[in-house]
Amino acid sequence: MFITVQAHQFSAYSHLLDQYFKLRKKVFADHLGWAVPVEDGKETDRYDRLKPVYLLWCDENLQTLFGGVRFMPTTGPTLLYDVFRKTFPNAVELRAPGIWEATRLCIDEDAIQQHELKITAARAFSLMILALSECGLEHGIHTLISNYEPQMARVYRRAGACIQELGRADGFGRLPVCCGAFEVTTEVCQFMRETLGVDESFYRTSTQTWFAQPLMLEAA
Repeated sequence: MFITVQAHQFSAYSHLLDQYFKLRKKVFADHLGWAVPVEDGKETDRYDRLKPVYLLWCDENLQTLFGGVRFMPTTGPTLLYDVFRKTFPNAVELRAPGIWEATRLCIDEDAIQQHELKITAARAFSLMILALSECGLEHGIHTLISNYEPQMARVYRRAGACIQELGRADGFGRLPVCCGAFEVTTEVCQFMRETLGVDESFYRTSTQTWFAQPLMLEAA
């Protein structure tokens, strides 16, 4: 199932957030070689202290994490502007209430295999992207912005995501980092479901604990 975890829920889901931060260290520091802060085996940064919203994929008992991603509104501080500003042209303006930043998206292949979900890592990542898009659509987000390495564009497109590369830059890791804008519409989400062979809303049919309240995140 997928759940959103907001600031007032951090303590209740601290066990899942700890797994998420450890997974981020494994993916972004160890595997990708990004220059990210690591402490006590976890990758966290100052944006995690700004009360973001997390979308977490976990088992039905809410104990084991399979993947996660962090949401931040572009009307406040973001990695996009503070760290990865040179990945998109100066003439491009990406600050608006309906544009949110999605960062640190990752999946735990070992946990997925151990729980015998019987899906490949590629499909797991694609389902995570679908859930991310449907979550955005649910909350009035029309554009998601993300930074990623070039080879990930193929993965996004295989999932049926509508992505536009706005630019890229070197100096963040072993490979260039791209900036992409993901369109979030009913049509795009439906196309993704058709591409992935999902009959209904993946997000709604797999999340029985979706919180009814809106994303209550204020710009810092």
